[in-house]
Amino acid sequence: MAGVLEPHPDATQRELRSPDPAVLSVLLALLAVAVTILLWRIVQGRRRAGKAVLLLGLCDAGKTLLFARLLTGKYRDTQTSITDSSAVYRVGIDKSASVTLIDLPGHESLRLQFLERFKAAARAIVFVVDSVAFQREVKDVAEFLYQVLVDSTVLKNAPALLIACNKQDVTMAKSAKLIQQQLEKELNTLRVTRSAAPSSLDGSAAGGPAQLGKKGKDFDFSQLPMKVEFLECSARGSKGEEGDADFEGLEKWLAKVA
Repeated sequence: MAGVLEPHPDATQRELRSPDPAVLSVLLALLAVAVTILLWRIVQGRRRAGKAVLLLGLCDAGKTLLFARLLTGKYRDTQTSITDSSAVYRVGIDKSASVTLIDLPGHESLRLQFLERFKAAARAIVFVVDSVAFQREVKDVAEFLYQVLVDSTVLKNAPALLIACNKQDVTMAKSAKLIQQQLEKELNTLRVTRSAAPSSLDGSAAGGPAQLGKKGKDFDFSQLPMKVEFLECSARGSKGEEGDADFEGLEKWLAKVA
């Protein structure tokens, strides 16, 4: 019809390219909500997945007594564990934060089996060392610690690691500094021998890399992906069964990682 004006093509294209401001506002609001929900789920998932603090160490290192003292404050006679024990431990002055303490058996035939079960949930690891028997057990302590440190899941998650030098109430106990130096030396030796061994013998089949620390440098704990700290403590305490445990540093560390 001659009297009808046809829309100019350029004007039509401009209309198509210019979205309604109201629609644009709604889309942006929906996008913001979706991003917020996604971030919230990621944070909550991480909190749920990493609430455990694992207590590791050789038999008779004092893990179970530390576990009991932290939870009850009281001394109790313990014996070698053959299964795990777990409980919620509340930290801080107001006890508003919490972690799940898991005491794992230290027997050679059980410890790696239980580590495999719980390692993915670990927010932190407390590796308990018998400071009195350390000089005699240093090779066994280093061997177990090496197996923990080269585990692929532990390396990936990089949980905070505390080496708790227990039994400091005994006069012959070795200091945390000496224990750190000796462990670094033994771990360096293990790294050299394991990296030279066939893959079927060096533990790589269990998922751990052969190399620990930085190649070409002597090993020290600062080379690890997780933060490592050493402290001295005593689950028994200087006054024995009737006294309090001496692990204020351990309690502060747990509050920090919770």
